[in-house]
Amino acid sequence: MLSRLPGFVILPIHAVLQILNLGWWGSLIILLGLLKLISPFSWLTLNLNRMLNSALSGFALCAVGLINLFNNVEWDYQIEGDLQKHSWYLVMANHISWLDIILLMHFSCGRIPASKFFIKQELIWMPFIGLGAWALDMPFMRRYSADFLSRHPHLKGKDLEATRRSCEKFRTIPTTVINFVEGTRFTEQKQRAKNSPYNHLLTPKAGGVAFTLASMGELFSHIIDVTLLYPQNRRHVMMDMLSGRLTKVVLRARAIPLQSALLGDYQADQQFRENFQLWLNGLWQSKDSLIQKLMDAN
Repeated sequence: MLSRLPGFVILPIHAVLQILNLGWWGSLIILLGLLKLISPFSWLTLNLNRMLNSALSGFALCAVGLINLFNNVEWDYQIEGDLQKHSWYLVMANHISWLDIILLMHFSCGRIPASKFFIKQELIWMPFIGLGAWALDMPFMRRYSADFLSRHPHLKGKDLEATRRSCEKFRTIPTTVINFVEGTRFTEQKQRAKNSPYNHLLTPKAGGVAFTLASMGELFSHIIDVTLLYPQNRRHVMMDMLSGRLTKVVLRARAIPLQSALLGDYQADQQFRENFQLWLNGLWQSKDSLIQKLMDAN
């Protein structure tokens, strides 16, 4: 098996193959996106969107195939609830590594509709990733700090309004909207700096989730609560994966029926905002306890 080769041998080979995989599917996605841009017919746009989603699945399947080729990985997946390929879902996941993105794309394949992520604005300049995300109609988000907004008050609410506009594009075809609710990858340094009340998570950001639900709530049948963990690779997950040292991936997914109490005006209704934050914090506390339990078991 290739996973038995030394890490310094696996790393350059695996990295190059993953880059080629990204380049191939990324180029195809960008080409289809340009065709969609100039498409004069709604039926053609719909079919191009289906082809784009298939290309995204192709990238994820090939990426995970390469991971299995170079790593001896144990995949520990447990899924609660009946998932459908022709429904709309909102996935809320913790965020540990760039690998999370690939795994959630792969998780969607054959189970639920193709995944769309909220992308940081800065990533639009990354080769293949930026234009590929644009072609797939993924929403680019620019988060403003409280200090920045105090100096530029006219920008308050602009990031959430961008969420609302982006979600309108997801109405025409079944979609899985994925939100890394913490807004960034978890590290112990960030946990301390942000004074997180959780042991293994950062404090969740409620606004983007609430706006997504307000924009598409009548389409979503369930929220899928996803918990990811790499129990033996907790520090440098991507480097371990590329070097053939990824040993176990734990994924827990739980389908939660969407309740009407989670739909409301997050900006204007203070009572709703407080209730929504309370619900999300409770969900995150349960996730934190689950991660501790999984770590103790591994």
